[in-house]
Amino acid sequence: MKHLKFILFALVLNCSYTLSFAQDLSVTSPDQKLLVKINIEQGKLFYKVSLAGKEMLEWSPLGLKGKQMDLSSGLKLTDKQLRQIDQNYTEPKIKISTVRYQANELTCKFENEKKNKIELVFRLSNNDIAFRYQIPQTGESANFIIDEELSGYKFPAQTTTFLTPQATPMIGWMKTKPSYEEEYNPDQAMGVPSKYGVGYTFPALFHLGDKGWVLLSETGVNSLYCGSKLSEGTKDGNYKIAFPEPGENNGMGRANPTIPLPGNTPWRTITVGSTLKPITETTIPFDVVEPQYEASKKYTFGRSTWSWLLWQDASIKYDDQKTFIDLAASMGYEFALIDGGWEKNIGYKKTEELIAYAKTKGVGICLWYNSNGFWNDAPQDPKGRMNTASARKQEMAWMQRMGVKGIKVDFFGGDKQETMKLYEDILSDANTFGLTVIFHGCTLPRGWERMYPNYVGSEAVLASENLVFTQHANDMEAFNATLHPFIRNAVGAMEFGPVLLNKRHNKKNDGGTTRKTTETFQIATAVLFQSPVQNFGITPNNLTDVSAPVIDFMKKVPTTWDNTLFLDGYPGKYCVIARRHGDQWYVAAINAEKTEKNITVTLPFLTGNDLSVYDDAADRTPQLKQMKLNKARQVKLKLLPDGGTVLVGK
Repeated sequence: MKHLKFILFALVLNCSYTLSFAQDLSVTSPDQKLLVKINIEQGKLFYKVSLAGKEMLEWSPLGLKGKQMDLSSGLKLTDKQLRQIDQNYTEPKIKISTVRYQANELTCKFENEKKNKIELVFRLSNNDIAFRYQIPQTGESANFIIDEELSGYKFPAQTTTFLTPQATPMIGWMKTKPSYEEEYNPDQAMGVPSKYGVGYTFPALFHLGDKGWVLLSETGVNSLYCGSKLSEGTKDGNYKIAFPEPGENNGMGRANPTIPLPGNTPWRTITVGSTLKPITETTIPFDVVEPQYEASKKYTFGRSTWSWLLWQDASIKYDDQKTFIDLAASMGYEFALIDGGWEKNIGYKKTEELIAYAKTKGVGICLWYNSNGFWNDAPQDPKGRMNTASARKQEMAWMQRMGVKGIKVDFFGGDKQETMKLYEDILSDANTFGLTVIFHGCTLPRGWERMYPNYVGSEAVLASENLVFTQHANDMEAFNATLHPFIRNAVGAMEFGPVLLNKRHNKKNDGGTTRKTTETFQIATAVLFQSPVQNFGITPNNLTDVSAPVIDFMKKVPTTWDNTLFLDGYPGKYCVIARRHGDQWYVAAINAEKTEKNITVTLPFLTGNDLSVYDDAADRTPQLKQMKLNKARQVKLKLLPDGGTVLVGK
């Protein structure tokens, strides 16, 4: 009898295994090189990823948990659907202005023993994966409080990481963190504890040795979800989605998200490449999202002067702002940014005079605002104008009457759903009044260029202001600059504030921190760093103390791009990127290593033979040369340590 029970148990076990095995599901990219397999193992969901037959992610968990429903276990497949996607869209604010998105989409429907349902959607384009969960309403409850998202990423043993830590809440200057302004550790082993012990910010880059690279991020986050991060990793390569810390924004709002039913989570994105080319060129953050509202007007983008960066708080006065408006006019720039403190130091009436003066010069004014309600101690004004709907609309109506072009809003300090709602409310109201929006002291943008037509860019990086604050930032400038095209700037507009041409970072160019990079390196970052509005760090003295070709380049360099190509590089060492505006190509190359680098780049996309070459002479001064492209369409670049090169041609 015991023997018979054992046989029956084995048969049942074998049937369960057979059923589970029969429910394996898979979907490939259009070129069939990228493959995702999905499996149900004892009622739990897992997936794995391979590229050209090489396993890039091992079996990794999926699912959602909440007190109302456990949608991570006891699941069985009820249906599956496969469809093809072929769409075209135009978005001038991203690295490629016109995109054709082709993908294969697999939707798998599951339910648990209580008949609660969950739908898992995977979209695969060539080198890109996006997945999310859709939750139908199956009972009276019209919402779902999600306590945990199990979505994980299990990397092979040889993987190293390029990660930046999430900061703990209410630390840093005036309790303004987290603000996505931490340093990276390159090629670090998996499982090393993060600096603050609360995981890592998106995006996150992983190097799988000779297999290639994986970039993780998320997109499509709005007021209906929180911004997520990556958990602490384990030594055997396990990372998972994690929610914000409860203390963010001074404890305002719940850390975990609530979605309406029916509803869905944001897209988790995975970009996979045998080289860094797909990582740098990816458009997946924008491919899978949709515009949230129509533009109220045709928005324009371009170059801006910015007094605060090098002249600091003392420059927020009438005469200095007039000087930088004049600088913008002389450079042919579209904008001038008046930073924090203008309400107290200039006043509304005199600010109106500056706006009117700028109009006579053909320059648009953008104004800085403090996002603050009660979530930090940042003192800069104007305060209390962006955190409530009534005050915000009244302020924006004034700006519209005065002809202000855009706003820069600072000091958010959190990723909770409540904070995401504030971002969206500011953007939506600003669109009503015809204003563009830049965020600083803020979270990563998550598809917002396409979702919000008046969104311009976000800081969310250890940006140029740190070059003024610390010598360490200058010592590390080239290293950090060679990271951003592969990580932070790969997934969204990065409002860095590049091109500091002063040799010393103060008003008179005679004190403070010292720039270690060359002037050619600096102008290369105008191309390397992508944002549709660039608040450049040039100052009035640069018109006379910097060589004419450098200033001439800065008068002509565009800020919007029709195409972007990765040519060469390695994060933290060097980078060569090509961008096209109209029919003009700009190739930017920088070197972060301490030795001279000689590389050859091939430029088959150029149709002409004439090139303007900006590079460094032996004494590290900038020089401009003209050259002819050879039949092989190749150019040899000599990159000095902390130096750069820019090629311009058609």
